[in-house]
Amino acid sequence: MRTQELLDIILVQYGDISITVFNLLQVLFILTLARVSTFLIQQAFRRAVKRRRFDRGTAYALRQLINYVIWIITILFTLDFSGVEVTVILAYSTALFVGLGLGLQDTFKDFISGIILLTERSVTAGDIIEINDLVGKVREVGLRTTKIITRDDIAVILPNSQLTNQGVINWSHQHAATRFHVEVGVAYGSDTRLVERILLDCMANIVEVDKDPEPSVQFRDFGDSSLLFRANFHSSNLFRIEFTKSELRFAIDAAFREQGITIAFPQMDVWIRNTANV
Repeated sequence: MRTQELLDIILVQYGDISITVFNLLQVLFILTLARVSTFLIQQAFRRAVKRRRFDRGTAYALRQLINYVIWIITILFTLDFSGVEVTVILAYSTALFVGLGLGLQDTFKDFISGIILLTERSVTAGDIIEINDLVGKVREVGLRTTKIITRDDIAVILPNSQLTNQGVINWSHQHAATRFHVEVGVAYGSDTRLVERILLDCMANIVEVDKDPEPSVQFRDFGDSSLLFRANFHSSNLFRIEFTKSELRFAIDAAFREQGITIAFPQMDVWIRNTANV
């Protein structure tokens, strides 16, 4: 039997669809090529992670996306080699995807947003972000969701569409040190220069407060019940900054007590008019 006759042997016959030995070999070749391609892509991303070109979360998401594309193309070629009309399937699939798109609109938005985040790298693993008053460190950026860890060590899963459609503050894109402040009001009659020196000394004794740029103090205003001051400082400890502020407030309170300076609180003078003799 000649080779051509061997390749033309029909293995499966179903209606107008017939699968020959040659078709089977084509399918096996395509499947093998797809498997080798996914393996090589996996190895390439592993090397990229080791060289720190990608973080693990980004590498995993991109690898999954490429694998999806490869296997979709593989399935289409497999059906075509098997004698199936791919154009007909694509036509029905288009109508199906339109129907699914209406029901899974948010899911598709999250998926597209994930691709945008992975390509633009505006948010990556390790970044400290703030969204809707929620501050956390990005643990992983996936194709549909992003996982962050809050300051209270709580894992929060955010849909990717929130990160692309809403205003996100990425503290990690700031300078090495970011400026923060703590406000305090003291009673009228306090020595303002003494208050300034105390605030500067307190900031100088906090480890997480950077020495360069130097901390500063502003006399903000004459309030209704207090003299308003702001202690300005820079810190690289972005994720734990609220604890740094808390430590600074403890130090200020202790120093004020030692120096006899009163932290003001709202007060109201009430005058009672005696109308008995009117």
